[in-house]
Amino acid sequence: MEIRASDEDRERTVADLERHAGAGRLTLDEFAERAKLAHGARTLDELAAVVHDLPADAQPAGSVAAQPEEPSRDLLILFAVAAATLVLLGFFIALIRS
Repeated sequence: MEIRASDEDRERTVADLERHAGAGRLTLDEFAERAKLAHGARTLDELAAVVHDLPADAQPAGSVAAQPEEPSRDLLILFAVAAATLVLLGFFIALIRS
């Protein structure tokens, strides 16, 4: 059973092709040819054929998206200092008004 491809499926495939071209797996001519095929694809099988010889994950191994960072200690310290400053400012304003 052939499943029809949506515009979103086609755009996702072209975005994958762009990442592969950026990684050097495709030349610009190959990218252009495959993008044209992807935009003309009517089924998901036709889209799969466009990227069949490319790895599924086009993201670099050390990319930020692949490994989310934990909040840095410096940032937490900065927030703690800012909070303490606001508390002290509140006390100071309360003393002045009384």
